Amino acid sequence: MAALPVMPETADARALRLRSWTLALLTLVYFFSFMDRYILSILLEQIKADLGLNDTQLGLLSGFAFAMFYATLGIPVAWLADRKSRRDIIAIALTLWSVMTALCGTAQNFVQLLIFRIGVGVGEAGSSPPSHSIIADLYPPGQRAGAMGIYSTGVVLGGGFGAIIGGLIAASYGWRWAMAAVGIPGVLLALSVRLWMVEPRRGLSDPAPTSDDPRTMPSLADGFRSLAACAPAVHLILAVTITSLVGYATANFGPSYLQRSFGMTLTQVSLIYAPAVALTGAFGGIVGGKIADALGRRHGLHVQAWFVAVLKLAALPFTVAFYLTYDLSVGLGAVLLSYLLASSYLGPSFALIQGLAPTRMRAVWAAITLLVINLVGLGLGPTITGLLSDLYRPYFGVESLRYALLSASLLTPWAVFHYWRAGVMLQRRSQDGQAAPAAA
Repeated sequence: MAALPVMPETADARALRLRSWTLALLTLVYFFSFMDRYILSILLEQIKADLGLNDTQLGLLSGFAFAMFYATLGIPVAWLADRKSRRDIIAIALTLWSVMTALCGTAQNFVQLLIFRIGVGVGEAGSSPPSHSIIADLYPPGQRAGAMGIYSTGVVLGGGFGAIIGGLIAASYGWRWAMAAVGIPGVLLALSVRLWMVEPRRGLSDPAPTSDDPRTMPSLADGFRSLAACAPAVHLILAVTITSLVGYATANFGPSYLQRSFGMTLTQVSLIYAPAVALTGAFGGIVGGKIADALGRRHGLHVQAWFVAVLKLAALPFTVAFYLTYDLSVGLGAVLLSYLLASSYLGPSFALIQGLAPTRMRAVWAAITLLVINLVGLGLGPTITGLLSDLYRPYFGVESLRYALLSASLLTPWAVFHYWRAGVMLQRRSQDGQAAPAAA
């Protein structure tokens, strides 16, 4: 009896079979993104002394100067990602920001360092929007929060390991070599992405078929209009933006706060604080995403927004304790509990937004989301915190950064309100039978 012919594997089947590999690669790219972005935070004290900068300038370098280009360029990149190869865009972007990170180590003054940091922001603009779009195509709504939760570990792990690697190298060889050490390996990762990442068909994991006909493609203006008309998406974006403002302030100035207020050395921050925060945040992000998926399947996806609201509210007292205590052990314990509870927000937030987005506008919706998040959260969080620290110095002296960070953390209840409202509106959409992300 003749053997039956083996049917060749379809492109869709291969994309789904390798989706864990694709998610791992995208997470690693996100890891490098935040490592290169946050390497500056552990080096701020050395850079400040070497180049003679103040806290406002440090805030601009780590905040607004980076965010302005990172966020605004994300829009045209996302428009392109909805039409061209997302894999190629990510590979090119990764190469650019890695080279610019390495060049930061050659800066001789504030202006030069500012230009190279802008270059990092320009490169990183091409990473997240296409990555969000790919993940949404590979995972159905009922699994998206978990996948996004895994992807979001790049934030805390990248920032944490950037602090570890950067701090240890800077302690021995100076901040310039630290910049080069984290920047150069990204070029090799970019080559791996270009050669081995499998890009899925758009709409692969959605029940409705998606057209790739360029004539049916929505315009950029359609993307803005459709998002502005979606009330729950607007509340989600406001919630994650305010949350990011608080988070970016802590991430950028946390190492400096520990060095100034608790007397920790650069090496101690790198070996104790950075890995503990990174691992705690990653655990909270992964587990939080899985719990959010389970809650969504059982009770409806609107519960995911309420789940994040509860965790953010529970984390707030520990965040405040971190900035009010003068005991190092209490402070470290409080900040770890805060990270454990609060780090789950990215996965459910981005998953819900991607679920609400029209399939052909997912990258654009992601870019608009990131535009608001980064202009306000990343742009203003570190910048205003640095400015407040300088303004508070006549009153609090060396503790001025402590109270600047505390001021930022008190915005958390505002974010909690928007998560609650988003959940209410998602529940109403579901009850009214409107288009909403399915939990299956």
